[in-house]
Amino acid sequence: MTTGTLYITGDKQADSLLNRDGTALLIGMLLDQQVSMELAFAGPNRLRGRLGHLDARKIAKMDREEFVGVCAEKPAIHRFPASMGRRIHDMCTVLTEQYRGRASNLWTDVETGDELYRRLRELPGFGDEKTKIFIALLGKRMAVTPQDWRDSAGVFGDDVPRSIADIDGPVALGKVREWKKAQKAAKKDKQGRAAPD
Repeated sequence: MTTGTLYITGDKQADSLLNRDGTALLIGMLLDQQVSMELAFAGPNRLRGRLGHLDARKIAKMDREEFVGVCAEKPAIHRFPASMGRRIHDMCTVLTEQYRGRASNLWTDVETGDELYRRLRELPGFGDEKTKIFIALLGKRMAVTPQDWRDSAGVFGDDVPRSIADIDGPVALGKVREWKKAQKAAKKDKQGRAAPD
């Protein structure tokens, strides 16, 4: 995997891990809901510190609830460590069974954005929006650009600083925060649609 240009956690070690380890990046994206982006993407480095690795095959072999216990150790890796721990474990099982235990194998040989979208949607916890954001993140920060990837990323493939995919430094992080704040004030979601009440 090409070393990426993502800047998010405020911790050089945590960001470095995200930028060179596909499994860490995928786990960070999985955790990115109902907590700050910074906390979500710091989770993989915290988890690696506790396990001594982020090897999907080793995680998949662990007892699921034992792994959840590791995720729940204080400080927990997420606001909801049990449900997120189970999702990470399940995702690592999919990576082991379908991609030889390496997240980067999910995208290194992919030829089209549609195929990348399909593969990501098969992962636990990856709904439509999360999948589109991750495609944009791979394209913009990790130089993973299969044919028509911007189309598959939807609005997240454009040049508006609206998501984690657009953050390569403190200035960009500030712009994304400002954009999100403006969207919230306008009662719109990350895709520019009216947010549900």
